[in-house]
Amino acid sequence: MNKFMQKFVIANAIGLVASIGVVAFADDQPAQATPPASAGQMSASQLDQVIAGTWRSEKNKARDTYRHPKEMLKFFGIRPDMTVIEIWPSGGWFTEILAPFLNANGQYIGAVPPGSKSTVALQNKFKFAPQQYSKAKLVEFDNKAPNLGPDGSADMVLTFRNVHNWAADGSAEAMFKAMYRVLKPGGVLGVEDHRASKGKTLDQVVNTGYLPTEYVIKLATDAGFKLDGQSEINANPKDNHDHPKGVWTLPPTYELGEQDKAKYAAIGESDRMTLRFVKPAAK
Repeated sequence: MNKFMQKFVIANAIGLVASIGVVAFADDQPAQATPPASAGQMSASQLDQVIAGTWRSEKNKARDTYRHPKEMLKFFGIRPDMTVIEIWPSGGWFTEILAPFLNANGQYIGAVPPGSKSTVALQNKFKFAPQQYSKAKLVEFDNKAPNLGPDGSADMVLTFRNVHNWAADGSAEAMFKAMYRVLKPGGVLGVEDHRASKGKTLDQVVNTGYLPTEYVIKLATDAGFKLDGQSEINANPKDNHDHPKGVWTLPPTYELGEQDKAKYAAIGESDRMTLRFVKPAAK
């Protein structure tokens, strides 16, 4: 189990957490993304306003140059009237954008491990800016037997840098099936994760945090999804995928501490795949 996974203790229980009424490095020169034809429309100006929101921490804003939130969410086709489930939001980097964007006309649901530090962090975030998070909800789930909510209840499911954890602990297949079940027919699954070098197998890289793109696509299509688009928004050609402590060598983790920190800062955050899947409409 990798160091990131050790932060989460997954209990064998499924339940709901009551929502609390409202809660520089060098660029990696991302490629421009062209959303698939089925991506739909969204309010770019609304997204700009949320990304610039004063409730977002300066530390999180500093990572926008790596994480490309506007470009990625446009690629996935998010709209402010959607019900969106974010899987394992951790400290809430994307929650600071998603929940306020959906607060007026949609619904944000964060799916978290039972009793995790993530739950406390998100609840504190909701308290800090009640106007932006008044409708935000959390749901607890066991990733070994996941239940993310009623079948067909979500318009979109998003997971950022989590599939490598599920691959490491053997829960990846169950998670993709659960994400498929909770989505409405025609619903979208958006996946971002660290991308392994071409030709690498899962066994070769599973402990590094990187994953073969083909492996992630197969997980999704085996669960019933259709691949609807791939983007180079999060590509980083400076990342050669070969580091002493895997992806955690790079920012923001810096697993080696001060050792060669300038070198890894110059590389920036990891090279990542960005994939959009669709649950086929009912016939």
